Amino acid sequence: MEKTAVIDLRKNGTYIVKDGKLLLIPCPPAGYGKQVINWQGGKPCNGTIEESVKF
Repeated sequence: MEKTAVIDLRKNGTYIVKDGKLLLIPCPPAGYGKQVINWQGGKPCNGTIEESVKF
């Protein structure tokens, strides 16, 4: 069975597809930082979100 997802390309974001489900990864709360996604067995398994402060 083929699945199709529709996303709004006007919104910035990081998306992951895992086991046929589309997941939106939240951005850093202050708007500055980085996201690191870890993979295991060819699938995303976990990640970290680091927040930075801009002066």
